[in-house]
Amino acid sequence: MKRVEFTIEPFVEGQPGRHVTESISAVRDLGVEVDVGPFGSGCSVDDEDAAAVTAAIVRAAFAHGATHLNIDVSADDGARGGT
Repeated sequence: MKRVEFTIEPFVEGQPGRHVTESISAVRDLGVEVDVGPFGSGCSVDDEDAAAVTAAIVRAAFAHGATHLNIDVSADDGARGGT
């Protein structure tokens, strides 16, 4: 398993723009549940799905006005909860 965490800018607290909401929707369209946090979002995915998930985030974020995107991918041992 991999943990994919992402933060998309511009950031406006409590008012995620389409660059954020469409990215979350793109991941959910792949059948992956997203943990939405106050400053970033994340999901746990099978190793073979990590590339498709990160690509979907990048495409949707920049297609809807993102100016900056941070993605962190790490081994997920299941010990952590949401972001």
